[in-house]
Amino acid sequence: MTVREMIEARERETLAPWAALACESRGRGRAEPERDDRTCYQRDADRILHSRSFRRLMHKTQVFLQPEGDHYRTRMTHTLEVARIARTIARALKLNEDLTEAAAMGHDLGHTPFGHAGEAALTEIMGVPFHHNEQSLRVVDRLEKDGEGLNLTWEVRRGILCHSGDVQPETLEGRIVRISDRIAYINHDIDDAVRAGILKNEDIPREIAAVLGQTHSQRINTLVSDVVTSSQGRPVIAMTPAVEKAMLDLRSFMFERVYRNPVAKGEESKARRIIQELYKYYLAHPEKLPQDFQPQLDLEGLPRVVCDYVAGMTDKYAVYKFEEIFVPTAWSIR
Repeated sequence: MTVREMIEARERETLAPWAALACESRGRGRAEPERDDRTCYQRDADRILHSRSFRRLMHKTQVFLQPEGDHYRTRMTHTLEVARIARTIARALKLNEDLTEAAAMGHDLGHTPFGHAGEAALTEIMGVPFHHNEQSLRVVDRLEKDGEGLNLTWEVRRGILCHSGDVQPETLEGRIVRISDRIAYINHDIDDAVRAGILKNEDIPREIAAVLGQTHSQRINTLVSDVVTSSQGRPVIAMTPAVEKAMLDLRSFMFERVYRNPVAKGEESKARRIIQELYKYYLAHPEKLPQDFQPQLDLEGLPRVVCDYVAGMTDKYAVYKFEEIFVPTAWSIR
C-alpha cells in the first residue's frame, strides 16, 4: 500500500461522513496519474505554495498602502492566518484539512496591487466588474505556469472561487475557508489599525467586546470556538446568532472607522491612478508586455491580457513600472 493509499484509508476511517474525501474528488480538468506519496489535495496545496503568484502575495497590500514598518499584514500573512484558522476548524470538525488548506492558500491569488483600490481602478477603467475571487481562479486555471495553469482539483477550485461573493462552496471545507477569511481579516485589520494609530482597542463598541472579547486573541478564540461548537456533529458550518451578529457588527464598525478612514485610504487615489495609467499604457503599447504574455494576445484579447498583467503586479513593481514609464530619468550635462 502506498503512502497516498494509507492516507486515503485513514480519511475514510476518521473523517466525518460529510467530509470531502480525497479518493472521491471530482478530479482535475486534465487527467493526471496519481502520486504515491500525496493525496490530490496535498498536491494542490503544494502547487499553490510553489507558484509565482503565491510568492508575489508577500508584496501585496492588505489594508494599508505602503506602510512604514515591518509588522503590518500583507496578502501573504493574511493568507497564512486564514489557512491556520481554517485548519483548526477543519480538524475539530473532522473535515479534510488538506482540502481546506489548499483552498485557503489559493483564495487571494487574484488580488491586485494596492488591495481593493486596485480592484476598483480596474473595474472603472475596464467598464466591467473586477472580482478578485474570479481572478484567483483565473490565476490557477490559466495564468500560472506560462498559461498551462496548475490543473487543480474541482473542490479546491470551487473553494477558491466561492470564498467570497453570493455563491456558497459545495464542500464544507470550502465554507470553512469562507468564514475563516472573514474571521482573520476583521481581527488582524483591527491589530494593524491600532498599530497605525487610527484605532484603539477601547474603541471597539462595548456590546461587541462583551460577546467577542477585549483582545485580538480573545476575539479569534471566541469566533473559532463558536463555529466549532455550532457545527459539531452536523453537515453545516454555522455560528450562534449572537456571535454572528457581533462579528457582522464588528465588520460594520471596521468599515466606518478603518476601511473608509481617510488616514488609511488617503493614498488610494494615487494608487488608482498608477493602475489605470499602466493599464492605458500597455493597451496602447502591447509590444511592451512581457514575452510570456505575448502568446495570450490572440487567444484572450488585448484588454484581458493587459488586465492580467497589471493585476498580477506587486505594489512595489507597479510603482517601479509607473516610474520607469512616466517619470523622467535623472540626467546631467557633462
